[in-house]
Amino acid sequence: MRLHDSSASGYGAALMPSTTLVTGAAGFIGSHLVDRLLEQGERVLAIDNFDPFYPVEIKRENVREHVRSSNYELVAIDIRDRTAMLGIFERFRPRRVVHLAARAGVRPSMSDPFEYVTTNVDGTLNVLEAARRTATEIVVNGSSSSVYGTMPTVPFREDARLDHLISPYAASKAAAEALCQAYVGGLGVAIVSLRFFTVYGPRQRPDLAIRKFHELIRREQTLPIYGDGTSSRDYTFVGDIVTGILSALELRPTKHEIVNLGGSSPVELRELIRTLERVMGQSARLEYLPPQLGDVPSTWADVSRARELLGYAPSTSLLEGLGPTVRWLDAELGATRRATAS
Repeated sequence: MRLHDSSASGYGAALMPSTTLVTGAAGFIGSHLVDRLLEQGERVLAIDNFDPFYPVEIKRENVREHVRSSNYELVAIDIRDRTAMLGIFERFRPRRVVHLAARAGVRPSMSDPFEYVTTNVDGTLNVLEAARRTATEIVVNGSSSSVYGTMPTVPFREDARLDHLISPYAASKAAAEALCQAYVGGLGVAIVSLRFFTVYGPRQRPDLAIRKFHELIRREQTLPIYGDGTSSRDYTFVGDIVTGILSALELRPTKHEIVNLGGSSPVELRELIRTLERVMGQSARLEYLPPQLGDVPSTWADVSRARELLGYAPSTSLLEGLGPTVRWLDAELGATRRATAS
């Protein structure tokens, strides 16, 4: 493994011919995808800018095992750097691309919408243009269930009109999908956009609900509940998401395919907490607060399109998925406590 950065004009004399390029490869979903690609013997070009949106040490830990592989190349670069991105594509000529790099989070997008647009829209444009210029076979674009917003009809179908957006994050993801449509329709790039529904599992970001809840419960601190606890989410285990991405990489669509990847089994917030208590063997102390801006009442994926196109069948229940998630979270919290004590 070699680590390159975008400040260099060249990237070494003997570069690995990469099969699959993954943006956001050091993140939550990206690192799990890289795990699976390397297990399958794939050569992976990993791109990540190690943004401090959450502690950089977390991402470095995510790639700790990857960097041991001779089939892995890591380039520290920001997808917003148009010249550097094109240079990477022209140098490595990836056959397949999974675009997961993004500024994530609904609530933070309310206070910093410009960062979300430049990363999620401009950055996606740079990926698509570089893929077009280097004749990449397939681009899998990571989108979000947030694009459905407050849509009243459930489950959410891919052919629904996206006219219920309520956050800059959701708008940026919808705009990125529109760019994908333009690059398929007018420029001939093969693209699949996957709308992820509330992904959870080991390596979760610190800002995600299950990780926050876990820490508060373990520390015996009050857990804030925004609303009455009846809001629901279609929680999807990261392993099922990765399986869907890998299936999408095998497609060569002639139109912009948009596909939901969810668990297709929404769970109310209060039920999530009860299940988490059961897995953790510990009770939560709850405090009910008013709903927050940007929150939607429910998400629920219609996965019939994913089943038809990808053979997708999510197999991990919330109870099953929370087992390995809690074990990982316990280990992380224990490491944090040891570091603080020392």
